[in-house]
Amino acid sequence: MKTDIIIKTEKIDLPEAAAAERYRWIVLLIAWLSFLISFIDRLTWANVAVSAGSSLGLSVAELGVFVTAFYVGYVICNALGGVASDRVGGRLTLSLSMLALGACTFLFGFTKTIFVGIVLQALMGLAAGADYASCIKLIVNWFDRGSRGRAMGLLLIASSLGVTATNAIVPTLAASFGWQGVYHVLGIITLIIGVLAFMLLRDRPSSEPSASAPTPPVGPLLRDRNVILLGLTGFAAFWGTWGFAFWANALMVRGHGLSAVEAGFVMSLVGVAAMLGKPLIGFLSDWCGRPKWLAIGILTIFAVMLLVFGTLSDKLAFQIAAPLLGIGAFVYSPLLAVMVAEAAGAALAGSATGLTAGFWQLGSVIVPLVVGFVFQSTGSFMAALAILAAGPALGVLCMLFVQERKPSRRWIIHASEPALRGPIEAHPRVVSISSDEKRAAAGCTAPNRPARHPSSALPPRAIFRHHPRQNPVRTEN
Repeated sequence: MKTDIIIKTEKIDLPEAAAAERYRWIVLLIAWLSFLISFIDRLTWANVAVSAGSSLGLSVAELGVFVTAFYVGYVICNALGGVASDRVGGRLTLSLSMLALGACTFLFGFTKTIFVGIVLQALMGLAAGADYASCIKLIVNWFDRGSRGRAMGLLLIASSLGVTATNAIVPTLAASFGWQGVYHVLGIITLIIGVLAFMLLRDRPSSEPSASAPTPPVGPLLRDRNVILLGLTGFAAFWGTWGFAFWANALMVRGHGLSAVEAGFVMSLVGVAAMLGKPLIGFLSDWCGRPKWLAIGILTIFAVMLLVFGTLSDKLAFQIAAPLLGIGAFVYSPLLAVMVAEAAGAALAGSATGLTAGFWQLGSVIVPLVVGFVFQSTGSFMAALAILAAGPALGVLCMLFVQERKPSRRWIIHASEPALRGPIEAHPRVVSISSDEKRAAAGCTAPNRPARHPSSALPPRAIFRHHPRQNPVRTEN
């Protein structure tokens, strides 16, 4: 374990720092609400397609055109939204994304023809495509590496909860207001969240100066080894995740004779495990500082459980396997989000997130067609699950070649008021400290060198902040 010391001589405004510490959770809350309502907006069509298709005179085949139109716009804007969040900031990008999505969602409720519906769904996709990267950009700016994993885990609960909330809320709204009314209500809610984001969000803590240097070019990201490998890993993982999400119900019903209700209960167990697992894996990542190996472990579980799932035939066995599949199929996402942002650096975190997310989505677009073809050709439940398992297995191979920065412990020493004295280990931010680390911190020297101050006391006018498992940094004088 390395110990690194940064000595900074600027005076710290402690009340302002404490306020920023609290306010970052408000930033996370607004980002979470934005991501949640975005998911509900995009998934609503699955719940109202039958009634909407009947009123619009659409065939079953034409119903799927709206979904395709949305995701075409969504994939395009993933990359564009990421670049925008780096250049104009996460606050403005997220606010405009929510306002545009809210307006298009509201207008979709007035759809009378298939052409208008396709255009509005494509515009909804373009608007929603910027939300993910801008949310990640805000988290990178407000949360350091010691707390970023848990923030990502909490944010990405929204995607799993969005599936559950949509299925729970939308049918009730449709029964009361009709499918048009559902889009009107969701559009208004989305607009309100967009206004809140514009009014309340800030791009970064006020203690950090606004970036004056121009944003680095995006081109080098396309050649960065870690970004490329993480892009391939996400594509492969999404292959397994969304292929399973799209086809699991049908495969259980047609392959093993479960009823639709029984298959739905199995999938609900998958969703509950995903919602609980995402924040837990974020906390674990912050604690151990090794997201690479956590991701490898989860993707390995995912690949194995898909193969195991293919051998099952009993309803109880499916229910027992479902939570493990939920962990494997969804819990890797906060880890990949953290690693992409850190591979790119804070200045290009949005661009890297948008580019990789757009590529990842291609896996979710292609895999339903492939699995459908395999199952139709072979009639084998196992063959379909084996095709899905190939995705996370490839992801594990890609992750093995990702270069992860090893964790270290660093001390940041600020010249600030009020002065703190007393044993270092008694400071509330200190978790554990060796004798060498104690001497290094007390004397502002490297380990194994004599300390200039007694090891039992802090140097005057100094505040020690413990940041576990950060990157090595050079000493600043």
